[in-house]
Amino acid sequence: MEQLLQQIESYRAEISAAKADTTTAVEEFRIKYLGTKGLVKNIMGEMRNVPNERKKEFGQVLNDFKLFVEEKYESLKAATAGSENNEGDGTDWSLPGDPITVGTRHPLNIVRNQIVSIFKRLGFAVAEGPEIEDDWHNFGAMNLPEDHPARDMQDTFYINQNPSWLLRTHTSSVQARVMETQKPPIRVICPGRVYRNETISARAHCFFHQVEGLYIDENVSFADLKQTLYFFVQEMFGNDVKVRFRPSYFPFTEPSAEMDISCLICKGDGCNICKHTGWVEILGSGMVHPNVLENFGIDSNKYTGFAFGMGVERITQLKYQVNDLRLYSQNDLRFLKQFTGVI
Repeated sequence: MEQLLQQIESYRAEISAAKADTTTAVEEFRIKYLGTKGLVKNIMGEMRNVPNERKKEFGQVLNDFKLFVEEKYESLKAATAGSENNEGDGTDWSLPGDPITVGTRHPLNIVRNQIVSIFKRLGFAVAEGPEIEDDWHNFGAMNLPEDHPARDMQDTFYINQNPSWLLRTHTSSVQARVMETQKPPIRVICPGRVYRNETISARAHCFFHQVEGLYIDENVSFADLKQTLYFFVQEMFGNDVKVRFRPSYFPFTEPSAEMDISCLICKGDGCNICKHTGWVEILGSGMVHPNVLENFGIDSNKYTGFAFGMGVERITQLKYQVNDLRLYSQNDLRFLKQFTGVI
């Protein structure tokens, strides 16, 4: 037994001199001395070899030794608290961390939200509808019967299994569904994605985005339409932009007009974007055709209305001077990161 007591004193000296500069070294100390297979555990096992008359004495010695080792472990642990185990890897933990990359909104969503916000201030509600539409809501209800030549203006994607279903060519189908379920007064805007079978190029794509508006009530006039669109242009592009209306044709409005604004890129002097005219067309508009109102049981003798529609890509092109439609759908981070900070 005397030999074991001498070993314990030798271990005390060894443990007293032990040092640990890192959290890893502290953990190694714990495993060596206090682990399930550590030194303290092994010495405690010697109790079975101690004579009964000396068990009390030897138990006190072992207890003191265990407490001594635990206190040494706690002191080493406290000395390295808050430090990291860099083990000479050259990491400076006091340096600031790498910045977290913040995502941005897609430019089309930015402009779409701005358009919606402007018309909401005029009392327009937002309406949405299905992108897979039936022929009636997309064409028939909009005063385009099956043999109408104006259908050739829009090269349509039809569903093979059922040719009476198609990918909507405009969000006018949403207006049709609103008139089908609501009675005047109606004041809605209809943002959404639309599809047309066109060759993809810098100026055209097989899918794009529209925002269309519809207002039906008693005594609605073309003057109301013009003032609404004047307000939109000023809010979107500023007070210095000039506006003009040109007569046009749309099957679902009569009279119809296209709206131009002075080119924002050349300031009206003439450039490739405006084809050297100084003007850029941004939307089509007109008074809702009486046939369209009657298709939904709305008395065209009592109610009148106006409608308009614009391409979000065109507005975005003018606002950010992006000249290639393909950029919007390529998910190129070099392009998208240019809109950092834009809400």
